[in-house]
Amino acid sequence: MHLRIRHATTYRYAQPVEFGPHRLMLRPRDSFDLRVVETALSITPAAQLRWMHDAYGNSVAIASFEGQADSLDIVSELVVERFGPALPSPVLAPDAAITGVVYTPSERAALQPYLALATADPDGALDQWLLAFRARIGAGTGHLLRDLAHAINDTLTYVIRYDEGTQHPLDTLQLGSGSCRDYAWLFIELARRLGFAARFVTGYIHERSLENGGLVSPAGLTHAWADVFIPFDGWVEFDPTNDLVADRQLLRIAVARVPEDASPVSGSYTGLAGAFLGLNVGVSIEPVETTQC
Repeated sequence: MHLRIRHATTYRYAQPVEFGPHRLMLRPRDSFDLRVVETALSITPAAQLRWMHDAYGNSVAIASFEGQADSLDIVSELVVERFGPALPSPVLAPDAAITGVVYTPSERAALQPYLALATADPDGALDQWLLAFRARIGAGTGHLLRDLAHAINDTLTYVIRYDEGTQHPLDTLQLGSGSCRDYAWLFIELARRLGFAARFVTGYIHERSLENGGLVSPAGLTHAWADVFIPFDGWVEFDPTNDLVADRQLLRIAVARVPEDASPVSGSYTGLAGAFLGLNVGVSIEPVETTQC
């Protein structure tokens, strides 16, 4: 499956401002399940780019600007080839299904950042939710994480949030609603409390067809979901927003321990108070015809 992805970000200002360095996470890493065929990045006003790998191994471009402008346009264009990822085992080992996963000492050392909790739960509300969840599902499907993603999908209401940042998992539970990044962050912190190593994923989602009943998250936006490390399966993608597991519709760009480390575009500007007028983001994904010999 070859796909052309266009991700356009536009910042608008009331008068010319000076831009600080911007950090761009818009290019995925090649892997066995996702291959980058073509890539192009255009920025207006012109910027000097310096590429690097961050602490997570993501591809990051640092854009440096000279002069001032009243708008900033960043357009990333990709052609990627998406292969079917390996689905996790249909049933977890009995000890994992009951008490969480057991990692080897080497795995635990490497996975420690993704095992450590990143949000506080002073009154134990998240733990109480998990107790109720375990009692509610009983034996469930035999795969604890599938059931967890389904429970979040089934009990929350999806909303589009244009605010920056990600809700605290407690806020998402209390509100009973959230965006894709809020669903993903709640899932991650709950999975960690079950003993699994989990990380935040940012990227895109492509609706190939209505075979899954359509997607909850709309086209034209970035998307977020979770990765969980399962022994003998490796990193497996769980999307509680759309109740998907290891699905080809998920197009990974970057991974991180916490959501703020995986922002597609981040930076600063210097200008008069109130200069910022707004932000527009548009994502389009189209199949690319390929010729086979």
